[in-house]
Amino acid sequence: MRDAFHEDLDKISDQLVEMTRLSASAMSRATTALLDADLELAEGVISADQEIDGIRSDLDELAVELLARQQPVATDLRIVVTALHMASSLERMGDLAEHVAKVARLRYPQSAVPPEMRATIVAMGQIADRLVLRAGEIIASKDHEAAKNLSAEDDEMDALHRRVFSTLAAEDWNHPTDVAVDITLLSRYYERFADHAVAVASQVVYLVTGQRRPKNSDDREL
Repeated sequence: MRDAFHEDLDKISDQLVEMTRLSASAMSRATTALLDADLELAEGVISADQEIDGIRSDLDELAVELLARQQPVATDLRIVVTALHMASSLERMGDLAEHVAKVARLRYPQSAVPPEMRATIVAMGQIADRLVLRAGEIIASKDHEAAKNLSAEDDEMDALHRRVFSTLAAEDWNHPTDVAVDITLLSRYYERFADHAVAVASQVVYLVTGQRRPKNSDDREL
């Protein structure tokens, strides 16, 4: 019975890692669709979000079943509880990638990103990709020290997010209001995506040490 229980725990971990992979793929493809005004790719990201949602639903069902059937304690209980939190964040990351793809679809056949903002959006997409894949590695390895360091990488995203607002507020910004709104929303989507990746990693710290990361003013939902 306990062997089956630990096999289920391993399955939960594998599902979480798969969600990080799918979220990374979704954001990478959404960024390409955004920059290249690729409608087909954008539609693919939007429809593929159902797969992430499905894994989250399966994981939730398994976690609830384990809580009811096995009544885990100590570390085993933390594994199940943190899995529920991580799955929620990862599903939200998939939703954020979908939001980026929807902006690409809304502005097709034009790109929603003006030339002077392309480098920033490319950088934000790359950081988002790196953070979520790193979070997947941390889940698989339960490397809580690496998890603690992930927030430092998130600082790069925060700096780019601030740069976006500086660009929009500059005197030489001469694009219509709808472009400014698109860029504001896109920057927010990438910034929140990165925050969720850090939140996922912080759950690993709690899993291994039993200590939660102190919340700050940035720990909020979109």
